[in-house]
Amino acid sequence: MKTLNYTITVFALSLMMLACQSTKNYSIYTIASQTTIGYGVAPQTCFLVKENNDTTWSLFYSDIEGFNYEPGYEYVIEVEKKHIENPPADGSSIRYKLIKTISKESKESENLPETNQEIIFEY
Repeated sequence: MKTLNYTITVFALSLMMLACQSTKNYSIYTIASQTTIGYGVAPQTCFLVKENNDTTWSLFYSDIEGFNYEPGYEYVIEVEKKHIENPPADGSSIRYKLIKTISKESKESENLPETNQEIIFEY
């Protein structure tokens, strides 16, 4: 009987530890209606984003799994962010996944920076 109680206790504690480790990190992103060129390892097309309540646009170098961008639309999306344990040397340490599209509006985004020097770089 003691062995069964011990096994159940260990099992329950293991489940609790796994539940704590699987905490997900969600953010709301506004994606601008146009992209720009960012310079990392090489020039690449980047989204212009505002995360949560940011008021300035930032360059976003990563892909968002499940997100299909169309120029000319400004999006508000919910994104899950997961840390990658052993990312490639030239890759992001965060994986982004679309949870849902909150809005997709045909419009020209406002207050976009005129040059890349005005943009905050996000990796």
